[in-house]
Amino acid sequence: MRKVPLRQCVGCQEQKPKRSMLRIVFTPQGEIMIDPTGKKAGRGSYICNDRNCFDLAKKRKALDRGLKTQVADEVYEALLRQIDTYEIQN
Repeated sequence: MRKVPLRQCVGCQEQKPKRSMLRIVFTPQGEIMIDPTGKKAGRGSYICNDRNCFDLAKKRKALDRGLKTQVADEVYEALLRQIDTYEIQN
């Protein structure tokens, strides 16, 4: 039996399986992007595919702390669109 890697959500602070979460990465080139593969180089933070977790993370500026940089509003909007798309599919 394989061990399932767990990651902590920056919004709700719960540990969940890595594959069920979204990874936001701050690349060495200075870009902040959503990493669907989970393998891009850079500093990463994880967030649940849940609107409530997103709202908590944005309110607390948890992504800013997790990535150790200021996250632009465009990144929050892109993340929100992806979360909304995921919730519609499920």
